[in-house]
Amino acid sequence: MKRAVSITLKIPDNTAYTALVALRRLGVDVDRIERSDIRFFEDHGDVPALQRRIQNDETIFNPNLHRIAVLDDPEPRSGEVWIVPENAEGSAIVAWRLFEANARPVDRAVLGAAVERLLCNPAIERAVIGGCDDRDNARASE
Repeated sequence: MKRAVSITLKIPDNTAYTALVALRRLGVDVDRIERSDIRFFEDHGDVPALQRRIQNDETIFNPNLHRIAVLDDPEPRSGEVWIVPENAEGSAIVAWRLFEANARPVDRAVLGAAVERLLCNPAIERAVIGGCDDRDNARASE
């Protein structure tokens, strides 16, 4: 079975903070942002073994810096967008999860605005939002 795994930082994430400040300046109503790497693995039905395997791979996981979560579904969660590079083969996908002031994930409209204004470069990336088709940045012109 193919599983999506989220690897996040335990330490403060300067990239996420910079994105938060930029989105606020661009008029996107967001209170907090989490950034993570999404990777896909075969787990053969044994989630604890998968977690141990990832934690033992020093090229993607450092126990002093990272925490790991195996996702229930291989798609973005509520309030989350996955930014997929044009040639994502074998590389991590960057996930951005945005939250409102009350710690709830933002709605699709706010997430879409964040994607269009900052989070996705449609020339080399595509945005994947849970519950809908993959899409490029709709406002981009080519």
